[in-house]
Amino acid sequence: EQEDGAKVVRVKNMNNPYKNQDHFDMRFKLTLNKLYAWSLVDYDRVIMLDSDNLFLQKTDELFQCGQFCAVFINPCIFHTGLFVLQPSMEVFRSMLHELAIGRENRDGADQGFLASYFPDLLDQPMFHQPPNATKLDGNYRLPLGYQMDASYYYLKLRWTIPCGPNSVITFPSAPWLKPWYWWSWPVLPLGLSWHRQRLQTLGYNAEMPVVLMQWIVYLGVIAMARLARSNLSKLCYRRVEKSSSSIQTGLKLLTLWSIVAAYVLPFFLIPRTVHPLLGWTLYLVGSFALSSIAMNAFLLPMLAVLTPGLGILGALLVMAFPWYPDGVVRALVVFAYAFCCAPIAWTSLVKIMTCHQVSPEKEVFFPKLGDSQPSPDPIKLC
Repeated sequence: EQEDGAKVVRVKNMNNPYKNQDHFDMRFKLTLNKLYAWSLVDYDRVIMLDSDNLFLQKTDELFQCGQFCAVFINPCIFHTGLFVLQPSMEVFRSMLHELAIGRENRDGADQGFLASYFPDLLDQPMFHQPPNATKLDGNYRLPLGYQMDASYYYLKLRWTIPCGPNSVITFPSAPWLKPWYWWSWPVLPLGLSWHRQRLQTLGYNAEMPVVLMQWIVYLGVIAMARLARSNLSKLCYRRVEKSSSSIQTGLKLLTLWSIVAAYVLPFFLIPRTVHPLLGWTLYLVGSFALSSIAMNAFLLPMLAVLTPGLGILGALLVMAFPWYPDGVVRALVVFAYAFCCAPIAWTSLVKIMTCHQVSPEKEVFFPKLGDSQPSPDPIKLC
């Protein structure tokens, strides 16, 4: 805040009277706090932004727009990820009154309320930057380039917006695929553009201590699992009596779940907002580290255990390939890759599950009391 000269205004959460209506999404519960922007009467114009906006160039001319300006990325409903307003206590009090009497709101969020409050915006003229820094009066539609839906890009893998300056990209996608999450790239290619700008501004100093700690832990796990291999491998010795079939089944399930945990657990440990290249690298290293415990404990074949990790790495390379002609071809290639990898993954799973088949001999890890040395009977290790 001090470096950027930002002035923070803290407000009390506005009660959302629509939270009990049918199909209400609870993530919109506090979005009506946006209405406080009309109370910032110390300013001539305010540009309200959602956090998932990526600026490609300066948009200072928006401060010349009128009393209310927004973009129609939907043919009939304007989007409130970015809009311009002229603060007014009269308008603010009017909005609070409309909330109190229950003005119609199709989604229970700020967008539904503002669309109802400014129902004629679609009939207003298009905003064009006036000369000589003149400020306009009235309401205006903003060109589509001020709020480009990232979905347009994913279809063609290039921008084909013909109207207005291509200034701002918005990401109205699933909340768990927002561009600041490391796993959103290369699933959504534009995530890397977001992190390029973050690298030039905020950086990643806040996440680096946790990242370095995880690197140290994972490398330590790999080393310890290798050094303790001889002791861990004793877990693979099993009796061959008929009564041990349930033990073998439990061992197989334990093996399977240990491998699943090795590929799931690192995903939740990595700081969510690290750079994607660092995040994916740390994920693969973490998965290998935890998989090494299962490999050394159960003497599993390395290639079979690492097949999911290699498959994920291949999928990342396929998705990140930059020369697809359009998004449809990219999606088909990803599907073809998954189709080809499915038999390999199944073969690896079968190999891991059959690894615990034992020969009809006696276990040597638990010799009978009084035996001077382990039985020389042959056994089978995984």
